[in-house]
Amino acid sequence: MTEFFWRIAMEGDHASLATANKYGRGNARGIATGNIAPFRRDGAVDETFSYIDHALLVAKATESAGFTGGLLPSFPSTEDPWAYASALLAGTDTYRFMVAYQPGFLHPLEVARASATYQQLSGGRLVFNVITGGGGPAQLWWGDRVAHDDRYARTKEFLDIIKGVWSGDPFSYDGRFFTTRDAALPAQLQGAAFPELYFSGSSDAAIDAAGAHADFYLSWLEPRAALAEKFEKVRERSALRGRTPKFALRIEVLARPTPELAWAAVERAWQHPLGGRADAKGDSVGASRQAGIVPTSGDWRDLQIEPNVWAGFNTLRAGPALGLVGSYEQVAERLSELVDLGVDSFILASTPHLEEAYRVGENVLPLVG
Repeated sequence: MTEFFWRIAMEGDHASLATANKYGRGNARGIATGNIAPFRRDGAVDETFSYIDHALLVAKATESAGFTGGLLPSFPSTEDPWAYASALLAGTDTYRFMVAYQPGFLHPLEVARASATYQQLSGGRLVFNVITGGGGPAQLWWGDRVAHDDRYARTKEFLDIIKGVWSGDPFSYDGRFFTTRDAALPAQLQGAAFPELYFSGSSDAAIDAAGAHADFYLSWLEPRAALAEKFEKVRERSALRGRTPKFALRIEVLARPTPELAWAAVERAWQHPLGGRADAKGDSVGASRQAGIVPTSGDWRDLQIEPNVWAGFNTLRAGPALGLVGSYEQVAERLSELVDLGVDSFILASTPHLEEAYRVGENVLPLVG
């Protein structure tokens, strides 16, 4: 059965794609007139309804609309996704929280203990989104100067240890980055379900690490042929370890009742760009692959590279360039084709995240075969 997650915008949210330079929800970019969650009343900031309250609305909306759970991203400008996952838990029933984090900035034994505790308290509703990092300024913000391939080696060691101590037996490990001696989870935490693990990265080093540990290999949307080639490489690396991977895609969608309405929304948003494409600066192979796919034309009409696959989203908001644009039926058909390609899980998003969660959940998900 295909799983659908929804992105919960930890960095704040826009009122629409046509307001790329104005974060009207949340306080990550300041609180101007017209802001909500929190808002201004008589010139003062009113925290009665804060951004965590708004995030809970998004979680509850997507749970009611048929989504499996929500992705909680992590950036230097956001609150901590682990804390949000705990705070949002009581307001949902079966919703699963996919926490994004980078190994290397947390100790694997503490992550193992915290995760096992969360699994016990939540009934197994935690999902890992392991991000090794794309280098550049965001990586240096953490004080991390480890080279690209070495970061993936560090991630592999990190996950070796978490899985090792989860077994309950004393676990020792001597690695380049981490060392443990007879480590184990406390007895009262043993037996908790290990969180499903989503792992992203497009380089050979990333795919090798994914083959060792990933339950789901996570990628941005790419042209169909490129995805098929990438998936096959992951299958080959996983087979060497006796594992069979599943695949997931993170996709921005813009779906409307008709194709004309969808493309009209793109045209309106195109008049209010970010002021230059929000391309990542670093050593991310995935970001480089995206940059190599996107046409150089300045006309939004030239950026449809496959049916309903539009490569201009990073002009309108930070993140990957490629996403799906079309009618409800067209977007569902493209998602169904990706399921046929081997995709088992999707992380979808659309702006604004609250209103679009209902639109996509009610009008697109039921049509995906």
